[in-house]
Amino acid sequence: MLESAEELWKWLEEGAYFYVCGDAKRMAKDVHATLLQIIAEQGGMDDGAAKSYLQDLAKTHRYARDIY
Repeated sequence: MLESAEELWKWLEEGAYFYVCGDAKRMAKDVHATLLQIIAEQGGMDDGAAKSYLQDLAKTHRYARDIY
């Protein structure tokens, strides 16, 4: 994800949906943290703003997790 951070950010800004499916104990936590990092860095946001951005994606059903 980090290698493609710029492109991933562009997709999110253009309305992409982001789905995470898999292991809740390891993979999902790492994906969530990396996504927050990408949003903060690529969007020029602090941690709070990045969390808010991700919450907004979830509220509009553009960020969904099916983890177990």
